[in-house]
Amino acid sequence: MNTPYAKKSEADSGRPPLALIAGPTASGKSALAIALAQRTGGIVINCDASQVYADLRILSARPSAEEEARAPHRLFGTLDGAEACSAAYWAQDAEREIAAAHAAGRLPILVGGTGLYIRTLLDGIAPVPEIDPDIRQAVRALPVAQAHAALAREDPASARALAPADTARIARALEVVRSTGRSIRDWRARKEGGIGGRVALAPFLLLPPRDWLATRCDARFEQMLDEGAVEEVQALLARGLPPALPVMRAIGVPEIRDWLAGDSTRAEMVLRAQTATRRYAKRQYTWFANQPPADWPRHRDQIDNKIIDEIAIKLQELMLT
Repeated sequence: MNTPYAKKSEADSGRPPLALIAGPTASGKSALAIALAQRTGGIVINCDASQVYADLRILSARPSAEEEARAPHRLFGTLDGAEACSAAYWAQDAEREIAAAHAAGRLPILVGGTGLYIRTLLDGIAPVPEIDPDIRQAVRALPVAQAHAALAREDPASARALAPADTARIARALEVVRSTGRSIRDWRARKEGGIGGRVALAPFLLLPPRDWLATRCDARFEQMLDEGAVEEVQALLARGLPPALPVMRAIGVPEIRDWLAGDSTRAEMVLRAQTATRRYAKRQYTWFANQPPADWPRHRDQIDNKIIDEIAIKLQELMLT
């Protein structure tokens, strides 16, 4: 197994430890986090934007009740779908859970695939004022092409830095400039907070072969359907929540919704959801391959139970040295 491991530096001496297991969806993060938690007596803390919602256990691939029973889990399914979770909101909760784990003498283990959440927790966040709700609603209702065109007029630098199909980031940049009169890039230059300098971070990134990952993504959605994803979406739709909420835009929800409405066949629904999942995994893969520091260990082989045990043992050894 050609996996690099990072040893603690002298600068980490005296700082409380924080493990981080990250990577694209379906890469094996949850299994590794649970294995490490069992070996160290650690606490698994969610850093996935979809897994915070109570309404999305199946479609967000949250750990099952059986998996959660194997180790303590925090920030999984803690937010109602009627609320919109932000990176700042999550980071506050995560920092509190990390501090609680340290106070109890246990290892906090962050696990997830939302790079923005990880970056916000470690590096801090721009002090952007509260966005006007009417502006947010209007921006989130725009088709992505229209939103990107508006951003190009109102904040050209941010528009140039974003992919034209990056719905969430385009909407965020547009609502910020419209609500505050200042570019989101200006706000980010004033970052505040961040715990990166206060912990001994032990990061580990899972970046398995792309073809293997795509096959896992396809199989996972079929499994979600078998486990009750349709019923999960039906229950969500029955709540009559605004369509712009993150929980209503989670992968699988729009596709199943359209199928239930008769706007697509089951085969079309499955194909659309699998394609969306693979594209999301591809974006995550690219982010984790390029954005984190080069010295963060990256595991590039396929994952199975034997490899998970080997990695967990090695990480445990490193956390204890």
